[in-house]
Amino acid sequence: MTLPDPEFQPEFYADVPAKRLIAWLIDSLATIVLTLIPIVLTLFIGIFFLPLLYIAVGLAYRTVTISLYGATPGMLLTALKLRRLDGSRPDAMLAFAHSALYSFALSVIVLQIVSVAMMLLSPQKRGLHDQILGTAVLNRAAPD
Repeated sequence: MTLPDPEFQPEFYADVPAKRLIAWLIDSLATIVLTLIPIVLTLFIGIFFLPLLYIAVGLAYRTVTISLYGATPGMLLTALKLRRLDGSRPDAMLAFAHSALYSFALSVIVLQIVSVAMMLLSPQKRGLHDQILGTAVLNRAAPD
């Protein structure tokens, strides 16, 4: 099993960059809400560790959801899925690596610009972390 060819099955890659942006907004909001929970539970002492807490919550959120569902909740809501180049779902280690590389690229503006450019210009709409790890984000079901 392999990924659909973008030349012969473009519907699997249609609108993927825009849908990834929407998914990112949804997942960012969810991560913020989940980060607030331990801050409130620690009577706001956790605010002193906000950057580390946000990174840890984001890594856990993405790793758990990608390893369980092959997508984050934002990706599920926008009908996207993450797959290996052989078409299989990512395991927990790949989900963690994907989340870690994504977080690193997000923190370095030049890498983020390169990643977005790759998503917009490549036939399979793969970002920098997708290229490095051999993954791709595609539409869950091709429209009729």
